Amino acid sequence: MLMIAWTTVGTSDDAERIATDSALLSETICIQVEGPIRSYYRWQGKAEKAEEYRLTLKCLPAHLDAVSHRVHALHPYTIPQWVVVATTSVSEKYLSWARTNVGVLTL
Repeated sequence: MLMIAWTTVGTSDDAERIATDSALLSETICIQVEGPIRSYYRWQGKAEKAEEYRLTLKCLPAHLDAVSHRVHALHPYTIPQWVVVATTSVSEKYLSWARTNVGVLTL
């Protein structure tokens, strides 16, 4: 099983800073950055629209707490989006690769 988590940030620089954090990279299999995307939401009783960058983080279940704590420590938002799902199906080759490579990613 793999865990997949999402968060968003307001700038490309913040996305890059989080995605390239060495402590976070050591706990994840992969961090992908997408954007810009448009987000529509309510904040403090008002409708808002923002340009954001989405980070998708993949990790093994044993690393999820460390990943969550590190993302929250690095995140610039007061209340960051943090959504995590457990995969129901992962190809055996990809899961084997993930197990072998977690903790060894370098830039």
